[in-house]
Amino acid sequence: MPKKGKAKNTLNKAKHTKLMNRKINKVKQEKIDNKERLKAIIRKANEEKSKDNS
Repeated sequence: MPKKGKAKNTLNKAKHTKLMNRKINKVKQEKIDNKERLKAIIRKANEEKSKDNS
């Protein structure tokens, strides 16, 4: 027979899932931000190179 009352560990599992999702999203966002930053640097360098050639 199942136990009566609140299910065991559901609150901790929910908190853990929430924290892990937050961590995963943070890592994804950092990767995206890093790529955008590098693209901006490359774009700026290419613009300067094209100005020097002109």
